[in-house]
Amino acid sequence: MSYKQIKWMILLIPTITVGLWEYIRHQFLMPYLSMDAGNWLTPVIVYLVSVTLLSRLFLMLEGARAALEQERASKTALEARDQLARELHDGISQSLFLLSVKTDKAGRSLAGTSHEQDLREIQKTVHEVNTYVRQAIAQLRYVPSPVADPEAVALQAQVESIVSDTVPEADIEWNLTEVSFSAKEQVELLACIREALLNVRKHAHATKVEVYTKGNASNWSVHIRDNGTGIQGDPMLFKDRYGLRITKERAEQMGWTFQLDSTPGNTQMIIGKGQT
Repeated sequence: MSYKQIKWMILLIPTITVGLWEYIRHQFLMPYLSMDAGNWLTPVIVYLVSVTLLSRLFLMLEGARAALEQERASKTALEARDQLARELHDGISQSLFLLSVKTDKAGRSLAGTSHEQDLREIQKTVHEVNTYVRQAIAQLRYVPSPVADPEAVALQAQVESIVSDTVPEADIEWNLTEVSFSAKEQVELLACIREALLNVRKHAHATKVEVYTKGNASNWSVHIRDNGTGIQGDPMLFKDRYGLRITKERAEQMGWTFQLDSTPGNTQMIIGKGQT
């Protein structure tokens, strides 16, 4: 039943009830029911109908209204995401493309000079930023499929997209389809996973990378593990590397746990909630 139909039912049912009662009363009950008794019974009957039938209609009305508000909020959020995606594409993404073209041109002219290596580093950085922006645009424009648990499916699809763009050879085992993440939690978790995979690609020199999950709705963890060279020293103290510190801060702000264990051949970052 639609929102408009429920409103009309709430308006018509008391009227129809009173009209039907008055008809029965005057046609069939006049010899047995006094005028005063009939007048007293009218509000009682309307009250009983209101308690039984109208109360259910009011609950249905509240549910329909909440669904409409949620649909409007979702539509507004999707429009805002699409607008932001367009701005990223028309602004940053195109600027990065032009910058990439110019660095390629400069690379050809500086080939064999002392500045060639510096330019290659710049080209690498531009490429990584461009990859990050393309991932952000894809995530902003991703529309979940209408399935039983669209949020979980959408999150898994975005994790798979990040892995495909950063470390395509990584193995994925995502078992958190029963966990409900808010929009903010999804954004923060995806950012943490992306940062971990970018670190693996840039620094680990790994031949095996795994992204897997454990737990349930109240007690879960996400693991990113590789068999690379490992991290020498405490990465939280490195002056020129901020990614892991920001990742740890993201996790702590969301009330999640953050753990980083690294030895040559086995480095693992774990982000979770509760004890896993």
